[in-house]
Amino acid sequence: MIPLSLGEIAAVVGGTVEGDGAVTVTAPAVLDGRQAEPGSLFVAFPGERVDGHDYAGQAGRAGAVAVLGSRPTPLPTVVVKDAQAALQALATHVVDRLRAGLTVVGVTGSQGKTTTKDLLAAVLSSAAPTIATIGTLNNGLGVPLTMLRADAATRFLVLEMGASHVGDIAELTDLVAPDIGVVLNVGQAHIGEFGSREAITRTKGELVRGLAPGGTAILNADDPRVVTMRSLTEGPVLTFGQAEQPDVRALDLTLDRFGRPSFTLRTADASAPVALPFVGAHQALNAAAAAAAGLAAGVPLDVAAAALSTASLSKWRMELRDLAGGARLLNDSYNANPDSTRAALDALAAIECGRRIAVLGEMLELGDDSAAEHRAVGAYAASLADVVVAVGEAARPLADGAGARAVALADNDAAVGWLHGHLAAGDVVLVKASRGAGLDEVAAALT
Repeated sequence: MIPLSLGEIAAVVGGTVEGDGAVTVTAPAVLDGRQAEPGSLFVAFPGERVDGHDYAGQAGRAGAVAVLGSRPTPLPTVVVKDAQAALQALATHVVDRLRAGLTVVGVTGSQGKTTTKDLLAAVLSSAAPTIATIGTLNNGLGVPLTMLRADAATRFLVLEMGASHVGDIAELTDLVAPDIGVVLNVGQAHIGEFGSREAITRTKGELVRGLAPGGTAILNADDPRVVTMRSLTEGPVLTFGQAEQPDVRALDLTLDRFGRPSFTLRTADASAPVALPFVGAHQALNAAAAAAAGLAAGVPLDVAAAALSTASLSKWRMELRDLAGGARLLNDSYNANPDSTRAALDALAAIECGRRIAVLGEMLELGDDSAAEHRAVGAYAASLADVVVAVGEAARPLADGAGARAVALADNDAAVGWLHGHLAAGDVVLVKASRGAGLDEVAAALT
């Protein structure tokens, strides 16, 4: 965050200052008072059950010096009618102030956004100071919070951009037009909200339409829906993929006994080896996307490849951990849709082990096709895993699809109990579901 007095913030967001307008914010904005640090701005929202304004004191004790909210608090406060709109206006102002020395990169797609964002952050950080989305703060609140973490030293700003409705990404590019935009794929995530793949395609294409003048689009050559987005921009386009002839290609893919991929990244005039330190053949495509965006930002291919080989991912994404008793946990429990679940099952199948146990929960927001999609994923799981554990009533179609290999359990506690009673040395257990299913609780109980 660049230093700004409350008076300056009020002028930017159209608010009024209650308290000392000379107080200066020097640290990032936060929504959770417990996450404040010395110099932070605490952004308070009234909720149905909890009013953030009531936690201003907690934020102050953690180091926050001021509040942005809709009513006065014990801390100096910029009072506005709409705290979210004010937060967004402030973020746009800060990035505009920094823009001369800053390259902004947007990343979207139905799956792989967070992993690719993490990989791209590693690539760009190897070249210059980089700020990237923490976890999956990728919506109308998360994007401005990330923008406000940028300061005068920042050279790259990587923004994960998520959506569940047409127009969501356009709203984000209205806050900041990226210089580089990465579109990974068009899948089924949130299809229950969007209504169709066509609507998802239009929404992901909003990133390409929203690029800054002359901005570069990074497109997946292996996804026909993404390739059509080339027509949405008059600026440069770089493609990535494993088939055809993309500008950045992932070739010669092999997996070690833990399912970790090694491959070669190749362009028209260079090649470089990559050995990723985490599980999943599908990660090679995410790495190619990150390398392509790195090239657009001026990072040479060999530098990007070296950074990719030491990168780390956000929590609960393809984490392979040893468990007591000699079993292993593949924790991919943060979120799920049919495509990402199949990729996780492929990763499970690639690990050398005794039994493979897939613990799967509900995949949310699949609309009218939900039951059929769950059955199909259950059948796919049964083709790769020795046991398919379907957790929760909503996941019952998974068990139906898995047939004789299925174990249907009522809830997370039942899943934990079953696993404690059945895991043996040499087993690998995959835990995967949508965030709302909370299967991270199962993974935590095992560790």
